[in-house]
Amino acid sequence: MDRGTKMFWSIVAVLFAASAFFAVQGGRLKRSIQRNSVTVSTGDLVTLASVTDGDSVIVRTAAGDDVVVRIIGIKSLEAGAGKESLGVYGVEAKHALDRACANKPIRVLLGNPPKDKHGRSLATLYVEDEDVALRLVKEGSVLVYTAFPFPDMQRYLDEQASAKAHRNGLWADPAAVARADLLLGMWRKEAP
Repeated sequence: MDRGTKMFWSIVAVLFAASAFFAVQGGRLKRSIQRNSVTVSTGDLVTLASVTDGDSVIVRTAAGDDVVVRIIGIKSLEAGAGKESLGVYGVEAKHALDRACANKPIRVLLGNPPKDKHGRSLATLYVEDEDVALRLVKEGSVLVYTAFPFPDMQRYLDEQASAKAHRNGLWADPAAVARADLLLGMWRKEAP
């Protein structure tokens, strides 16, 4: 094959790869837009479709639509192999959230505002009249996210202080406590 032919096929291969990449990304964007256009209302009963991370879920409405929900008042440590050794607590937060919500009706209480800048519904979730986020705080699975004040914030902070005093969950690991204290300090500075 001469140099011109090799160049031609190289360009064709690059264009094909770029087309495939943008087709996949376009499909993801379309699904994301569709998901963000479906909403839930306060009082709706939904079911857990999947756990995104320790503070976000995808719920399924009675109509069968999936809605992304960012749970108000909590933040989990980041999970993942590329993260520091504290990623185990992010994974545990996901598992704890799944255990709390799987195969159970979930009642939604929308926040104010009802959506964040990413189009996710902001809500408090209840299973059998128990605040799921508060349960995770008590277990030491997540931190109270104080960057955006919310109505039950003081109650959450009291439960977090109790979890820390009893060394529940992540509060038993000195490295996790150091990271949590750093994050909590940053969020206090960010709060309006």
